[in-house]
Amino acid sequence: MEAFPKQIDNRNFLSPVGFLFSLTKYPKVSFFCNSARIPEINYPSLEQPSYLKQIPVPATILNYGQLNLKFLVDEDMTNYSIIHNWLLGMGFPKSPEQFARFSESGLGDVERLGKIDVKKHFSDGTLTILNSNYNPSVKVKFIDLHPVSLSSLEFDSTSTDIQYFTAEVVFDYTLYELTDKNDELL
Repeated sequence: MEAFPKQIDNRNFLSPVGFLFSLTKYPKVSFFCNSARIPEINYPSLEQPSYLKQIPVPATILNYGQLNLKFLVDEDMTNYSIIHNWLLGMGFPKSPEQFARFSESGLGDVERLGKIDVKKHFSDGTLTILNSNYNPSVKVKFIDLHPVSLSSLEFDSTSTDIQYFTAEVVFDYTLYELTDKNDELL
């Protein structure tokens, strides 16, 4: 029997520089993330009236913050264009056919747009946290991600130092789960 069964086994600290991000929908594209944050999660309180004071009680709905990622843009702009085209496909700025093409349903006629599976516009994503030896340790699995914004890229020929482009993408999602490297819930 262990003397201290509730003590933490691993005494190494979590490093802020070891992480990877991947999207299920686009497995061949690796996002060269240089900044990611596990979003906040909060459970707001409601106030129950009382003759002495308001009593805070748990509400019924969890609130998740948005997922913000900063990534290095590759020379062919592949990772940037994937997010760009994903946003275009959801918003279909030119015609409803863009929505149909993007959803990969093969339905090109506008009358049948209501039958398109909108779930195809979502993707699951995983932020893999690496341990001190740069091996996967913890995974943050985001369910039903979709982009809501993509930053601009500013070209400037007067710049004297080469600063490689970093873009920022913001995702909304349904929820996230924390798992170990074997996909078991923590």
